[in-house]
Amino acid sequence: MLYTHSYSSPLGELTLAADEQALTGLWFVGQKYDADTLQGDHEEKSLPIFDQTAQWLDIYFFGKEPDFMPPLSLNGSPFQTAVWEILKEIPYGRIRTYGEIAAEIARQRGIPRMSAQAVGSAVGHNPISILVPCHRVVGANGSLTGYAGGMDRKAELLKLEKADMSGLFIPQKAEHLM
Repeated sequence: MLYTHSYSSPLGELTLAADEQALTGLWFVGQKYDADTLQGDHEEKSLPIFDQTAQWLDIYFFGKEPDFMPPLSLNGSPFQTAVWEILKEIPYGRIRTYGEIAAEIARQRGIPRMSAQAVGSAVGHNPISILVPCHRVVGANGSLTGYAGGMDRKAELLKLEKADMSGLFIPQKAEHLM
């Protein structure tokens, strides 16, 4: 059985999902791939995991790096989970490119190359936004692309973390279509 809980963040309402033990989903209400982890029965319920996650988010949205991580359960394909594990290693306030993550996956698998687009798809389907920091991944040219919660939120999360925003930009629609 899965359970849900709401959290009001400065960037919009968040929905949290969990089983009895660990967080299984966290997303902005209405974002792309919203509620992908909520297949099957679920109910709104107060759980200790939601209290831990809310405490983590309170610290985070206050502009501090939390010094703990609630238990997470990331369910996806082996490729997706490998990408998500790399996301978890990106330090607070730092960024990586899709290409850098693709190179790391290739190195782990002992192959010459990995598609940055495939990495982008896995990053975009990250079920636990913010805690698994997909917002810290940018295009090779500095574009803030690929955030299911929206580019403005991605920029705000990076600003909150005091990431170096020089050279980063939100692509215009015309650039995005090219």
